[in-house]
Amino acid sequence: MAAPNHLISGYQTLRKAGREPYLTIGSWQHWDAELSLTALRESITWLRAHLLGDRRELREAPVRIYVRGADEWRDLPVYPPAEAQPQRLNLHPNGGLSGDLPAESAPDRYRYDPADPTPAIAAMSRMIGIPRKTGEGVLAGREDVVTYTGAPLPADLEVIGIPTAELHVTSSLAHTDFYVRISDVAPTGTITHVSDALRRFAADRPIDEMVGIELAPVAHRFKRGHRVRVQIASGACPRWDRNPGTGEPPAAGSAMRVADQRIHHSPARPSAVILPAT
Repeated sequence: MAAPNHLISGYQTLRKAGREPYLTIGSWQHWDAELSLTALRESITWLRAHLLGDRRELREAPVRIYVRGADEWRDLPVYPPAEAQPQRLNLHPNGGLSGDLPAESAPDRYRYDPADPTPAIAAMSRMIGIPRKTGEGVLAGREDVVTYTGAPLPADLEVIGIPTAELHVTSSLAHTDFYVRISDVAPTGTITHVSDALRRFAADRPIDEMVGIELAPVAHRFKRGHRVRVQIASGACPRWDRNPGTGEPPAAGSAMRVADQRIHHSPARPSAVILPAT
């Protein structure tokens, strides 16, 4: 399950206002018929309960989510669940990923060329029009993507909530993007997209700082023996418009600048993803 951030933001705003919002999130594509049928059915149930006072079909728990990996629906009093605790996975040199603090090491480097933007793969898409045949292989061998993979998990890991990333980065440009993707790698090599996000920067000087990125909300079980993978790039085109690096609007600008990017992972500048583990 992955949900749009604005959906969860609206839900949380209603809760803070003392309202009684109901939330249902399933493992659907944007255009799935089941999504439309579920939305219609639950809307009618909600209106009947609040306009006619007929609460017979209104479920007891206000939140219902589908947990991928566990392949089950789950009812909760609130999302994210109160028991979710942040689990930090630090980026390590040589593509490692673990809860340990990284050793002293040089940053990873890559170059992002907007004339040859890093492509979005099909599993990352929630949009009609992106070729469904495009898969993981499209990123293989590209020098504008850095990958970090954890060891096989000793036990199931459930992640329910909003993952975040804390990246210590350096860029040669003031106008650039950083994209983060989390995926689940099975022992068979099958890769399942879990969550991602892109953050666009427009500064008055080249970037050299720790940046925070909020990823898409999730409900996913990484099974025992699976591995957590994090990929970092500066584009996911055409899901997000490529950043020309000049500060001009992507749709109107003509000039392009190549960005030299660094991802730091040292004790003084540790980069990590933080998973809401339950």
